Amino acid sequence: MPDTAGSTGRTPETHVIDFRAAEQLLAARDPRGAVKLLDGVIAAHPENTAARLLRARAFFAAAQLRPAELEFTIVLEREPDNAFAHFALARTYERQGRGDQAKRHFRLAAALDPNPEYLKAARFET
Repeated sequence: MPDTAGSTGRTPETHVIDFRAAEQLLAARDPRGAVKLLDGVIAAHPENTAARLLRARAFFAAAQLRPAELEFTIVLEREPDNAFAHFALARTYERQGRGDQAKRHFRLAAALDPNPEYLKAARFET
């Protein structure tokens, strides 16, 4: 019978626990701790878009903008209609001083979801 836990001894169940714990760490303002947990989850499940989105949020919260940008981009390659990912990527670009790229993603977010926060950030009137 194959070893489904791999060489790390981690199981799918422990990856779910790590994901949930990472959510709690991010909520408790420990984004670096969340990233550490999510690294293992994503190493085992690189296709897990939810884990990548959570890791992108944690990178952003830790002011690690290039890794956040990469993760948000990966999420959008898989889910181009994810309004939140467009909005968060726009915020990432904004913090990097890349206003034109930010504006594009703010507008995509608002077009996909008329969330008042997205609409305000899109500044369609300007």
